[in-house]
Amino acid sequence: MRAPYASDPAKSRGRLVPEPEAPPRTPFERDRDRIIHSSAFRRLKHKTQVFVYHEGDHYRTRLTHSIEVAQIARSIARALRLDEDLTEALALAHDLGHTPFGHAGERELDRLMRDHGGFDHNAQSLRIVTRLERRYAAFDGLNLTWETLEGLVKHNGPLIDGEGHAQGAYRETGLPAAIIDYAEAHDLMLASFASAEAQAAAIADDIAYNAHDIDDGLRAGLFDVIDLGDDPLVGAALAQVLKAYPRLERPRMIHETVRRLISAMVGDVLAESGRQLRAFKPTSAEEVRALRMPMVSFGAQMKEKNRVLQAFLSHRMYRHERVLAIMERAQRVIRDLFEAYMDKPALMPADWREDSFTDDRSGFARQVCDFIAGMTDRYALDQHKKLFDLDPLFR
Repeated sequence: MRAPYASDPAKSRGRLVPEPEAPPRTPFERDRDRIIHSSAFRRLKHKTQVFVYHEGDHYRTRLTHSIEVAQIARSIARALRLDEDLTEALALAHDLGHTPFGHAGERELDRLMRDHGGFDHNAQSLRIVTRLERRYAAFDGLNLTWETLEGLVKHNGPLIDGEGHAQGAYRETGLPAAIIDYAEAHDLMLASFASAEAQAAAIADDIAYNAHDIDDGLRAGLFDVIDLGDDPLVGAALAQVLKAYPRLERPRMIHETVRRLISAMVGDVLAESGRQLRAFKPTSAEEVRALRMPMVSFGAQMKEKNRVLQAFLSHRMYRHERVLAIMERAQRVIRDLFEAYMDKPALMPADWREDSFTDDRSGFARQVCDFIAGMTDRYALDQHKKLFDLDPLFR
């Protein structure tokens, strides 16, 4: 049974383009199903999380990461009596806007688009589900409910302050045009926090990202188990494993450590959320949005432990010379493709250049950006080899 502060599908604010209901599914179940059946979701199978696909089949991709986020998010939602379908929809959709080659691809596209509005993967997720997916006869995009779109856009919290000024990651650059344009047609309440379901999906993303990057980093040999012994979060989980199973082989040791790590973080979220609920006693989803802090979050000590862990991963994994070397070459792929398509639009497929031959240079740049951002790692490499007879990741 849903809690009174949970999102109620029967009270959804609806869709931009009205549609009849489709029992027995709720509106949030339909959103989840539309996300799963979208082309953008399928493409996540071959989009980098940290390791490019040719480096092995056992590392996580954006798709496997999204599924793992959904599993953790549903567990949190169930414990807090939130709407599990909305939570799952948000968890599955949160990475739809990512480029090929992970954050390296995003940084390069943002640099290339500097004079044309920049690039932001959260804004790109919104473009995908409101414009770029073209499956339905009555509308572009997926026509998701207000609650799903709100949670997707406010994945990292409120986007503007009470006076309408951009904040957080957008403080210096301002809000992306995709978010501004859509919010004008369908007010997403950008100054408030999102629903508890969206908060659960966001914290699950943090949990999955940290825990599973440790797993992948250990598998890749970027660091060793002993290097994690002094980490206040991972070290405690590792000590529990070694005490219970002193002679456990390495693969099992890694898995047992990671699962304890996830359990510790989820347990902290539930404990801290319980404290928030007892303190504020919200009686509706609107009261959750009106709070000045997220209701679903880590406690202060866990936040600090996560900060230390993220610093370790940044230094030993994301900035590892092996990862950086691949990502530098991946950025070259993005740059070469962008410059080639901008110079010769006919190189793009016909359905991507139907509106290309105009005097709107920034509009065309956005079209090229949309095309490249939607590519999988494999397709981007294939296109690069086709155009330049060169595979930069293997030379």
